[in-house]
Amino acid sequence: MQPPAQPLLLTRRSIFAQAWPIMLGQTTVPLVGLVDTAVIGWTGDAAALAGVALGVAIINFIFWAFGFLRMGMTGLTAQAHGRGDRPEVNALLARGVVAGLAIGAALVALQLLIVPVALAALAGGGSLDAAAREFVSARFLGAPAALGFYAINGWLYGLGRTRDTLWLQVAMNAVNVAFDLLFVWHFGMGARGVGLGTALAEWVALGLGVFAVLRIAGPGALAGQRAGFFEAAAWKRLFAVNADIMIRTVALLALFLWLANAGARLGTVQLAANHVLMQLVGIFAFVLDGFAFTAESRVGIAVGSGSRADLKRAMRLTGEFSLGFGLLATIVSVALGGHLIDLLTTNDAVRAAAREVLPLAALAATVGVPAWLLDGVFIGATQGRALRNAAILATLLYVGTDLLLRPLGAAGVWLALLASYFYRAVTLGAHLPRLFASVAEPPPRP
Repeated sequence: MQPPAQPLLLTRRSIFAQAWPIMLGQTTVPLVGLVDTAVIGWTGDAAALAGVALGVAIINFIFWAFGFLRMGMTGLTAQAHGRGDRPEVNALLARGVVAGLAIGAALVALQLLIVPVALAALAGGGSLDAAAREFVSARFLGAPAALGFYAINGWLYGLGRTRDTLWLQVAMNAVNVAFDLLFVWHFGMGARGVGLGTALAEWVALGLGVFAVLRIAGPGALAGQRAGFFEAAAWKRLFAVNADIMIRTVALLALFLWLANAGARLGTVQLAANHVLMQLVGIFAFVLDGFAFTAESRVGIAVGSGSRADLKRAMRLTGEFSLGFGLLATIVSVALGGHLIDLLTTNDAVRAAAREVLPLAALAATVGVPAWLLDGVFIGATQGRALRNAAILATLLYVGTDLLLRPLGAAGVWLALLASYFYRAVTLGAHLPRLFASVAEPPPRP
C-alpha cells in the first residue's frame, strides 16, 4: 500500500505549490457555467435558457447545503494525517463516500417532493417552470455521485493532494461540456440535455475519483479498517462537525439570496448589473479559495500533530498570499473591469449601472480575504460551532445593514455585502484565542 502523502514543509514555496492547482482547477468552474449557458442560449430557446438559470439556482442551493461533505472531510482527514493515523485516514474516506452516496440517493427519492416546493418558492411559472423541472430532474440523477465526489475531494485536499483534485476537476468539466454539446445540439434535448450531461459527468468524476484514491492509498482505502469504519464515536463526530458546517452554509446561502433580492428591488437594469459584477466577485472567490483550501489542510495537520507554532505559521503564510492576490485582484478589476462588463453585456444601461458600482465590487477581493481565509482555518480545525455562529451572526447583521443602507440605492447594496465580509471575519477572529489555546505548544527541546 502506498502511504498517504507526507506533510510538506511550511514554506512559502510549498504553500504556493499546494495552492496553485486549486486556483487553476477553480477557474474552470465558472467557465463551465458559461459554456452551459452558451450551449442552451445558442439554441434560441429563451424559456429553456431561463429554465436552466432557475434550475441551477435550485440545484446549487440543495446540493451545496451538503457541502460539509467536502469541508468537514478536509479538516478531519488533515488532522488524522497530522497524527499519523493512517487507518483513520482511510476510514474517514469510506465514511464520507458512503454518507455522500446515501444522502444523494435520499435526494433522488425525495425529488418529487423537493422540486415542486422549490419551483413554487421561486415562482417562475408556465414554460419557465417546465424547463426548470426538466433540468432539475435530470440533475438529481447525479446527486449520489456529486455528494460522493465532494467527500473524495475533501479527502484529497486534507492530504494536500491538490494536483489530483486539479485533474479530476478538469476531467469532470471537460466531460460535462462534451455531454452538453452531444445532448443539446445533436439530440436536441434542451434543458433536460444540459442537466443530464452534468449528471453523467458527475458519475464519471466519481469513478475517476475512486481510481485516484485507490492509486494513492491502495485497494483497501474505501473499505477502511472494518472496526474503525463502524466506530460509533467517529460517525458521531463526523455528523456533529458537519451539522454545524451545514447550518453555516445554509446561512451564507440565505445571505446571497437576500443579496439577489436586494438587486431585484432596484429594478431589472440594476439586477442585471449586479449579476454581471457578481461574476467578477465569483472569480475572486474561486481563485482565492486556493489559499483558503490550503489553509484548511495545513491548519488541520498542525492541529492533528499538536503544534501551535505550525498552526500560526500556516495562517501567516496563507494569509500573506491571500492578501497579496486580493490586492492585485482589486487593482486589476478597477483597471480592466469595464472591459469585462462590456464583454458580458451589450446593454448600455446595464453597462452604465455596473460601472457606477464597479469600485465597490472590486474591493470585495481585498475586504473578503480575512473572512475567506478564516473560514479555511476553522474548517481545517473542525471548529464547526465557530463557523456556524459567525455565519448566522454575519447574515443577521448583513440584513440589518442592507435595510439601513437602502436610501443609498445600488451603492448601499454593495456596501452591505462588503460589511458582511467584515462581520464574518471579526466574529471568526474572536474565536482565535480559543483555537490557539486548544492546540498545545510542543515541549521544549532539551
